Amino acid sequence: MLPIVLLSVFGIVLLFLGFLKSKAILLPATLLFLLVAGAANFLDWNKTYLYFGDMLRTDNLTMVFTAIILGSAFLVVALSGSFIEDEEAQPAEYYGLIMFALVGAVMMVGFQNLIMLFVGVEILSVAMYVLTGSDKRNLRSNEAALKYFLMGAFTTGIMLFGMALLYGATGSFTLAGIAAYAVNPQTGLSLLLYVGLLMLLIGLLFKVSAAPFHFWTPDVYDGAPTVFTAFMSTVVKTAGFAALFRLLSISFVGVYEFWWVIMAVITAITLVIGNVTAVYQNSFKRMMAYSSISHAGYLLIGLASLGAQTKQAIVFYSLAYSVATISAFGVLLLVAQQRGTQTISREGATGESFDSFNGLARQNPLLGFAMAVSMLSLAGIPLTAGFWGKFYMFSTAVERGQIWLLVVAVLMSAIGIYYYFRVIIAMYFRDGVIEPIRVAPFYQYVLLAATILTIGLGIAPGLLQGLF
Repeated sequence: MLPIVLLSVFGIVLLFLGFLKSKAILLPATLLFLLVAGAANFLDWNKTYLYFGDMLRTDNLTMVFTAIILGSAFLVVALSGSFIEDEEAQPAEYYGLIMFALVGAVMMVGFQNLIMLFVGVEILSVAMYVLTGSDKRNLRSNEAALKYFLMGAFTTGIMLFGMALLYGATGSFTLAGIAAYAVNPQTGLSLLLYVGLLMLLIGLLFKVSAAPFHFWTPDVYDGAPTVFTAFMSTVVKTAGFAALFRLLSISFVGVYEFWWVIMAVITAITLVIGNVTAVYQNSFKRMMAYSSISHAGYLLIGLASLGAQTKQAIVFYSLAYSVATISAFGVLLLVAQQRGTQTISREGATGESFDSFNGLARQNPLLGFAMAVSMLSLAGIPLTAGFWGKFYMFSTAVERGQIWLLVVAVLMSAIGIYYYFRVIIAMYFRDGVIEPIRVAPFYQYVLLAATILTIGLGIAPGLLQGLF
């Protein structure tokens, strides 16, 4: 609970710091606040507590997911120094909203009551609606915010109606109360339970960009400022899957035979749509949007194959995916700012072209290496964290005997290698502009840390085992 309180206070403090004439203090203050919240997160390690009338739970798993979320936010904020230099930007408001979004994400990670889940989703979502449209001079940003808001509000209504149906069926909003009803089918389970579960899943699957609820993702990722796209594709996705895992593993294990088929079909559709559509993208940002959809499919494998290894697999995959994605967006941010090569994608939206990366590795070896490692990790190549993430996910499918789902995932992984390697080929084997890209020292340290972590987890994947 302490991180929630601290992040709320820090968000308000950042808004007041915005009244200062100098913006220079905002970035270091935000990074310091995130470090403090991250340290406070582990004060209750190996202890379990319930807060707010048993509506919120803290345990080792909650703290690990919270650490991934706060760590991802730290890396994203560390790459946002351009806000300080932009006279039109409002960094105090941006950083304050990021803090409030993290409050919602932490609530989603540790909820024990559906009401707390709803509050967390809304706090996170409202902040992201505003951040998506924060570039008021950009029509694409405004369009993305409106699309995200309208579709998000609609799916939130569906999710809330599903919670109401679950309460009507079970007489409880708590995870334990719903689980007690779902595992006791002596009198027959109410139809409201199944309908309510489906509607609740629709709302959460929308948040993690799973098909067929993914249509907002390409336009929103492409239109939002790149820094907030990185935040959205990592923090929001990690919080969403942590919430899905807690919900399904605690409350609905008793009706696993009902929902696993639905989740497996959604997983297969998500993998196919995400990977196949990414092949045809000419915009790197839209490619990353479909990449995010495909990785939602890989994470869904663990939920559809819910078992003893699912918890470990989701935690590791979330960390590996988040670090690699932030590193990729960090390089993209520099390339877009200093090269500014734009293209018109087949969908009609402008975005950063793959040609922007031509010759990058020769002009700036560090940026080229960081981007190459992130692409290799997202593709699941050995000696990177992404390889072990996929290995753990595939192992859960084997454990449940869902071989057909494993075959689909392996085939889609092979397709994924193609579009990830397009970036590597552009950087190392094509000629680009002569002017090198300037990188601030602190920016270099952040990218280097993300790259080292990706390789380190690829070489020693057992570092996280036994923590929770």
